Amino acid sequence: MSRFGPIVAGLCATLVGVGLQRFAYAPLLPAMVQANWLSAGAAGTLGAANFMGYLAGAALAPTIGRALGMRRALRTAIVLAAGCFALCAWRGGLGWFVPWRTLAGIAGGVLMVLAGPAVQGVVAPASRGLAAGVMFAGVGLGIAASATIVPALLPVGLPAAWLTLAAVASALAVLSWPRWPDVAPPPRLRLPRLRGGPTGRLVAAYALGGVAATPHMAWLPDFIARGLGQGTGAGSAYWLLYGVAAACGPALAGRIADRIGVARAYFAGTVAQAVGVGLPLVSQHMPALVLSTALGGSTTVGLTALALTRALELAGAASPGIWRISTVGWAAAQTITGFILAWLYTASGSHLPLFGVGLVAALAAVLLARP
Repeated sequence: MSRFGPIVAGLCATLVGVGLQRFAYAPLLPAMVQANWLSAGAAGTLGAANFMGYLAGAALAPTIGRALGMRRALRTAIVLAAGCFALCAWRGGLGWFVPWRTLAGIAGGVLMVLAGPAVQGVVAPASRGLAAGVMFAGVGLGIAASATIVPALLPVGLPAAWLTLAAVASALAVLSWPRWPDVAPPPRLRLPRLRGGPTGRLVAAYALGGVAATPHMAWLPDFIARGLGQGTGAGSAYWLLYGVAAACGPALAGRIADRIGVARAYFAGTVAQAVGVGLPLVSQHMPALVLSTALGGSTTVGLTALALTRALELAGAASPGIWRISTVGWAAAQTITGFILAWLYTASGSHLPLFGVGLVAALAAVLLARP
């Protein structure tokens, strides 16, 4: 196996498990509503069901890794994610889509939690930074890919879009298949108790960041396409910008952290996230929307990289337990928020209250993240 093989496999995992599996749904949402596959509220509920699956996958990933072995668990998860794309190509209503989008979320959670330890366990210490950077970039690359693939296929029809995503995910599954290393599964960890110190504030701020990220992650293309009446093409263009920003976010965050320290960089990231989620409430003109999209994309992934580094800085050997709590807390907060925002949109018929919820959470995260 090439020394780059595991890194390639890790890139495939985040690209399929998060970049495509989660984020390709955002530009599909307005098209599904316009084609009467789902109502807007039902489409939002389906996105929340995917968040719920991701939460379950992230929480159960270590157990799945121990039960199946790391290589088999990762292979199974990436194939499951690809298969769920294909199953969503049939117009079966909300009851048909919910189990497949939930299973896709579970697969994404397993890939996100297990791929990192699998790759980091076999690459040379000098290459671990590169490996982590490539894996996080997979999220942004998946968003950018979905922003180009989905609009190009929507004129052909929604089934073609879903099946093409299935084909791309299947190709990446094949690419990763022989490259997964055979490493030991994560050990059973006794999760640390959190008290009101810097570690507890980090976990709480990171969870609130998940709430703040949800309006952009789940609703941005629909807000542009239907909320502002600019059409699915414009919605996908903004989504492409979001993906490019997400791909660049980790490197930018790391560079800032090297200059001013991780704690100050994390605080600055929470401020940037608050500005990004609050801008649509102030202005819906293009400059404000472009800045909001860029800040939303870069902080969604950039804050994840900073939180992981900050957990290691604060907790040392206990950082895997802290990171697991943080990941599950982020997913749980986003799952609950997803259902709340779907209900709120159905009740109000407007996207702006969704950004209002995100802004309140972002400001609370700013207060908690003060160094």
